[in-house]
Amino acid sequence: MVESKPPVDLRVPVIWIVLLTISVFAHAYVEVADTGYRVTLAKAVAQEVTSHLMIAAMLPALYWLHRHRPISAGPLNLAIHVAAVVPFSVIRTVGMTGLRLLWFVGILGERYSFPLTANRLFYEFTKDIVNYAMLSAAVIAIRYLLERADSLKSLPPSAAAEAALPAVEVVRPERFAVRRRGGKEVVVEVADIDWVEASGNYAILHVGGERFEIRSSLSKLEGDLDPKRFVRVHKSHLVNISRVAEVTPWISGDWRIRLQDGAEVNLSRRYRQRFEALAPVRS
Repeated sequence: MVESKPPVDLRVPVIWIVLLTISVFAHAYVEVADTGYRVTLAKAVAQEVTSHLMIAAMLPALYWLHRHRPISAGPLNLAIHVAAVVPFSVIRTVGMTGLRLLWFVGILGERYSFPLTANRLFYEFTKDIVNYAMLSAAVIAIRYLLERADSLKSLPPSAAAEAALPAVEVVRPERFAVRRRGGKEVVVEVADIDWVEASGNYAILHVGGERFEIRSSLSKLEGDLDPKRFVRVHKSHLVNISRVAEVTPWISGDWRIRLQDGAEVNLSRRYRQRFEALAPVRS
């Protein structure tokens, strides 16, 4: 089965575009003021744009490093991040210089000098120590706030509200009669279902490598199945928690679930709290 790619969380790039845009104009204004207004605002903005473009280009690498080497995991990871400031500063400074020369000299035809001397590199490095620390703090804070917002959206009704409702015994099916290709019907034990996939007005039951269609929405099927055994992990997927073999980090804060039959499905941030209520993930 070919898995669809997890959806890109557009909130992350939008947040960074806003933050970096604000930073460009704030730094440009400070530079103009520091030079006694000898540098025009347009030139200062152009210079700051080159620096911030390099930062934006390195953000995916920074996210990757924080995901695989979280600072909170111990001194070794902290040391790796401290060492990462050096290549971060070198790449930003060299790339920024190239972009400025391309813009001012190559495109505008103006004279522009930005010598990459040892003193200049050291000066940029001291600034990048603060830059790296602030960017790392922002990466951690943005991820926390987005996951917090998603978890609040997916919270079930409060325990108090549930307690106020009269107790109703829910009868859950132990098996389904499903139709094979060719018209024959077979009985599928609920306990044998590995995972369930939405498919329009149908749901596809994955059982021991076989696929069976059942006419039901995924939401209705989720209500019929035992919530202590089957958990929603994505808008299009339910999994049998006893069939989960491995959970690994994925992109944009999502996770990837590998099942015992070899299939892989997404664990989106929106449903992660439900999943961890049955199987806590330790990252």
